[in-house]
Amino acid sequence: MPDKVAPAEHQVLPAKAKEQSVKLKKELGLLDGVSIIVGVIVGAGIFVSPHSVLDKSGSIGFSLIVWIFSGLLCLVGALCYAELGTMIPKSGGDYAYISDAFGPLPAFLYLWVALFILVPTGNAITALTFAIYILKPFWPDCEPNYEAVRLLAAVVTCLLTAINCYNVKWATRIQDIFTGTKIFALIVIIGAGFWHLFAIGPENLINPMGGTNTSPGYIAVAVYSGLFSYSGWNYLNFVTEELKDPYRNLPRAICISLPLITIIYVLANFSYFIVLTKQEFLTSTAVAVTFGGKLLGPMAWIMPFFVACSTFGALNGAIFASSRLFFVGARNGHLPNAIALINIRNLTPMPALIFLCIITLALLIPKDIDGLITYVSFVEAVFITMSVSGLLWLRYKRPDLHRPIKVFLIVNLLLLLLLLLLIITYRVFSYLIIRRNIFLRILF
Repeated sequence: MPDKVAPAEHQVLPAKAKEQSVKLKKELGLLDGVSIIVGVIVGAGIFVSPHSVLDKSGSIGFSLIVWIFSGLLCLVGALCYAELGTMIPKSGGDYAYISDAFGPLPAFLYLWVALFILVPTGNAITALTFAIYILKPFWPDCEPNYEAVRLLAAVVTCLLTAINCYNVKWATRIQDIFTGTKIFALIVIIGAGFWHLFAIGPENLINPMGGTNTSPGYIAVAVYSGLFSYSGWNYLNFVTEELKDPYRNLPRAICISLPLITIIYVLANFSYFIVLTKQEFLTSTAVAVTFGGKLLGPMAWIMPFFVACSTFGALNGAIFASSRLFFVGARNGHLPNAIALINIRNLTPMPALIFLCIITLALLIPKDIDGLITYVSFVEAVFITMSVSGLLWLRYKRPDLHRPIKVFLIVNLLLLLLLLLLIITYRVFSYLIIRRNIFLRILF
């Protein structure tokens, strides 16, 4: 290891060494930026979350409203992050913004929560979804074997970590290829759904608002499930230092990616509802496979294949982007210095990638994926709220900072208000559920 790694730029080095310090290269263009955002977002979420969104929202119509609302919320958030990313052009995303706005202690806390909860849990869910869909054809009438799913998820996590350790170009090439594949998969779902609509009719869409759940707590959980499917919209901010001309390419990549994904997600869910009844939807452990089995006949095998490609690409993008967060944190002294080392031959943050892989493998064990989704989305919302608050604070504290992009103040305030409302509603809902369960246990 000593002959293959070197200190990263910004570590304390002698003057001559600073001139020769090893740093991450600017290799990512606009297409790569769009590919990373689309590749990370379109992954496990669109194939796992629809079940939870429908279950908590209660009706087909309201679940579609949740998908649209979640997409718009993420678009507004992404625009705020575009201002942050061009104002503070550092890798690390939320970590860098919280640090600049509120100091090292909140940034330190965010980094450790991201290290052990946010990032590896999201990666674990994506890897598990990949494994479930690959193995589903071998267990058509029940859930795939627990051990087989975990083993395959561990193998794909280690494989993609090795690829990202070896070469940035390989990682981005994989991202570009699988981004195209996953978009094609969703287009197939949308096309098949609309073909069924015109051929059979909208029999499953009669009374779309029937059964709508009006409980604020359940609505908040439904939105969190929807937001999980858009999780990753801020990942490009993790690799700002590797982005060519970030002042132009960062906002452009965001404005291209988020509206495109929102439209595709809403149409994909609409297609699910055209083909599947509400009961079929809620009892399915793999919605896309059930959809394919009912509509595609002998070609149903392509759905598990497409989902596997989608989650494979999403996991690759998440590993690539999130490892830079821990690299930057270690470079600033908030994680062990070894994680801030860069492989000299490949110029990749190899120790950060390996460390992330180890934590992800440990989080493959839990069974309750829906619970993990809600928990991760809640914690992520808390820190996004901190970053948006930091944006407002920096406008007051540092009006002199260069801002190539400046979002309207009302947009920032609206986003902050919605995030706070979601957080408070979910916490009150969780508290009431816990109290109810304790009361029932006392009675029975």
